[in-house]
Amino acid sequence: MKLWLQILDMAGAVLVLVGAAICLLGVIGMLRLPDVLSRSHAATKPQTLGMLLVLGGVALRLRSGMDLATLALIGFFQMMTGPVAAHLVARSAYRTGQIDHGELLFDELDEQLTEEN
Repeated sequence: MKLWLQILDMAGAVLVLVGAAICLLGVIGMLRLPDVLSRSHAATKPQTLGMLLVLGGVALRLRSGMDLATLALIGFFQMMTGPVAAHLVARSAYRTGQIDHGELLFDELDEQLTEEN
């Protein structure tokens, strides 16, 4: 039985390491990418995946019911709030004119905003 627990601990450590590496790549993307839309993409996609991998690794290490419930709540709120916040940042950047419209492939928001006026 001890071998099984050691395997779970090792898998948890690998998940934490991979999740931290993905989060680091997201941070590097936020620093290196040129515009608001690209940065908001780098702020949410890798960060959410990295956080879920870290939570999975911690869950493999802790293994108690209350800890797993807490980690599940953290993962749930991370998945709900991260993309919504990035969407709001990108939309406000669009409305304040910080987006280069020449680089957009599709601009569905422009049609909606011109209909409102």
